[in-house]
Amino acid sequence: LLTLSCPRGLTAAVGIDALTHAIEAYVSVRAQPMSDIFCLSAIELISGNLRQAWANGNNVEVREKTMLGALQAGIAFSNASVALVHGMSRPIGAYFHVPHGASNAALLSVVTEFSLIGNPVRYAHIARAMGENITGLNDLEAAQLAANSIKKLIKDIKIPSLKELGVDKEKLNQLAPKMAEDAIASGSPGNNPRQVTKEEIVELYLKAY
Repeated sequence: LLTLSCPRGLTAAVGIDALTHAIEAYVSVRAQPMSDIFCLSAIELISGNLRQAWANGNNVEVREKTMLGALQAGIAFSNASVALVHGMSRPIGAYFHVPHGASNAALLSVVTEFSLIGNPVRYAHIARAMGENITGLNDLEAAQLAANSIKKLIKDIKIPSLKELGVDKEKLNQLAPKMAEDAIASGSPGNNPRQVTKEEIVELYLKAY
């Protein structure tokens, strides 16, 4: 009931943050069978209810389902950890004071596009959990559907880009190499299905802008 008074933007940001927990725990190199169960359930619950929770914050039923998904995602990443999105998100908060959920949300689509070739089978499972029909598709095609589905959800609930969040382009250009170093030092990018260089992280920051 406490969440009923949350502004739309906050609902969107923390909803995508929770979805990111589930997705990253599922594709993490530290994923394991028990966390996988929580991940897939969380992805289905959050992706299936977040739009409605955003559109009508007084809908208690969809709020409850979204929050159950968020809990399951929390259990999942407590056991399988997070990956590149979270590694890149923390320096945005540190240097630009962007809330954690909003920075994760601004990065998720771009990082998914980058990462999916590292484990297309897992991203194909994510697509199915998000309600996509992957029948007849190869793993890479199905994985791309996951990226498309994430992008559509983010667009539907009006997640702002880094630019729209007030990140200064000139300052980002200056700080991106240091931010990339900080991201790698956090350890989270090491769990990513596609390993990433400092230079690639800089490119991803600029693309997310």
